[in-house]
Amino acid sequence: MRELSDNTTGTDVGTEDAVLLFVGGPLDGRVEIREARHGEPLPTITHVHLHGGPKVVHRYDLTALTDTAGVYTVRPRQAVRDGSVAE
Repeated sequence: MRELSDNTTGTDVGTEDAVLLFVGGPLDGRVEIREARHGEPLPTITHVHLHGGPKVVHRYDLTALTDTAGVYTVRPRQAVRDGSVAE
């Protein structure tokens, strides 16, 4: 994966698809193929799970392994002052 830039015009499109593995959280074990036409993978993604109870938010940070492979690792959840869990 290339160095991230502030270029958001979509002109920085690679020629090879990226293989992305998710570790931890509800997406643990998921493998995603991001097509080159979609550009570089985002450095952080947010997964929101909605169900009968409160929403559950997990954030995943990308670590590049090679130019075309990376691992998204779930961030540890942090408690906030009121005892709830930070989103």
